[in-house]
Amino acid sequence: MRAVRFHEHGGTDVLQVDEIDRPDATGHGVVVKVHGAGVNPVDTYFREGSYKPFTMPMIPGVDVAGEVATVSEYVEGYEVGDLVYGTGIGKDHYGGYAEYVAVPEDRLAKLPGGVDPVAAGGAGVAAVTAWRALIDHANLQAADVCLIHGGSGGVGHAAVQLAAAAGANVVTTASEQYHDRLTERGADTVLDYRRDDLEDAVIEASGGGVDVVLDHRMHEYLQLDAAVANTGCRVVGIGEKDPNVGFTQSSAARSKDLQLTMMSMFNTPDLRIPLQKVAYLMGEGGVSIDVAQTYDLSEAADAQRAVLEDSFFGKLVITP
Repeated sequence: MRAVRFHEHGGTDVLQVDEIDRPDATGHGVVVKVHGAGVNPVDTYFREGSYKPFTMPMIPGVDVAGEVATVSEYVEGYEVGDLVYGTGIGKDHYGGYAEYVAVPEDRLAKLPGGVDPVAAGGAGVAAVTAWRALIDHANLQAADVCLIHGGSGGVGHAAVQLAAAAGANVVTTASEQYHDRLTERGADTVLDYRRDDLEDAVIEASGGGVDVVLDHRMHEYLQLDAAVANTGCRVVGIGEKDPNVGFTQSSAARSKDLQLTMMSMFNTPDLRIPLQKVAYLMGEGGVSIDVAQTYDLSEAADAQRAVLEDSFFGKLVITP
């Protein structure tokens, strides 16, 4: 089979397509014929070496969706031909940038009928991170006011839909070109993140303050979060790499009893739970993953460059 691999850490030029043996379904594993594998910033961290994969050469790709090809004798509940999606590979297991990938059964969920497996290939990191942030960590409730920074991104556009499905009043930020699409996805208010009066605009849109914040750039927005927060606001940070981020300089944060959680999807105790919840919502139309562009395996380097540098709505997906 064909698979993208890197034999050493470095830039996108270390990615190459190799011909290797197709994996077997061993232990509690399921071999998936890949229809789509989402491209995530975390994939680039493993490639360039700031995060260490379990072995080299390594196949990148934390996300996957496709058709069950073979099932280990120890696995129950999956049959050849089932459509599935999953996440959490590409670190301690080979990733999804390949024609076939072996996935532990506890990192998979079945896809409901009618869900596009290519789009579902981009759902894992985005939707599970959004679920963990909003539902598990922030305990988002109906009628909460929820501020989501970066609503057009992978996690952001999934979070907008999850928050709307939970009955929250959703305020999000994005470039003006994406405002209409975010409104269609359930946002009540969409604000241009570049506006000079963003703090005042959030307070006005939220009716005085927000109850939950999902922030992907806390080094830029954490003090704004504190300023627009209601007392007891739950702020969840994802993807922050600045070790100095904190509320230490904010009197607003101290006066409002703000709760700050920094999270990683890789710490999810049981990935099946959010995967199954999101799968249900995808089947019911409550969550849809927008695919901005698809790439062949041979274009993986372009995809990993684009995920860090380009502006797009939704997800980039490898389609072997």
